[in-house]
Amino acid sequence: MDEKFVRDAVMLWATIDPIGTLSLFVGLTAGMSHEQRRKVAVRATLVSAVILVGSVIVGQLILSILEIPLASFEVAGGIILFIFGLKMIFDDSMATSGSESNHDIAVFPLAVPSIASPGAIMAAVVLTDNNRFPVAAQAVTTGILLLVLGATCALMLFSLPISKVLGKSGASILIKVMGMLLCALAVEMALVGFRKAFLMP
Repeated sequence: MDEKFVRDAVMLWATIDPIGTLSLFVGLTAGMSHEQRRKVAVRATLVSAVILVGSVIVGQLILSILEIPLASFEVAGGIILFIFGLKMIFDDSMATSGSESNHDIAVFPLAVPSIASPGAIMAAVVLTDNNRFPVAAQAVTTGILLLVLGATCALMLFSLPISKVLGKSGASILIKVMGMLLCALAVEMALVGFRKAFLMP
């Protein structure tokens, strides 16, 4: 059982990807004050926690009823990320985003689909399979999930030294670079989804 929890931690860390989220967070919030960044980080973490813990509780039932495979999540998430990546590249106003966009940034794209990604949602559902694991084991896995989210939030909260070094010009450059990386990640995510879809019976 201990080996299961280690595997759960590795899988949840990989799918939630705190380091990748930190890079996106720094680029999106480089023009904000410390207080604005803090609010965005906390809100994004809370929204993600609600989504992922909710997936643990009712996700398996919903997916089985709607017959939605992971491939569909990945294709949809890839399309969404690609569109946002293009916006990061071509929209210079994102470098000086203010409080009016805090709500949108926290929920999209930080909470969804960056932290609570299609892979993270599916991992939360699979790792707490009601048919394979007792309630106690599911509770431990959920605790591990919350710890990973806590680490993600901590990384975002301590991003201030990075953003101080950047300045406005650096923020603009970083946003465009992150937009390109985000587009590449989005294409890869969508391609993985398409491959899985074509291999399905």
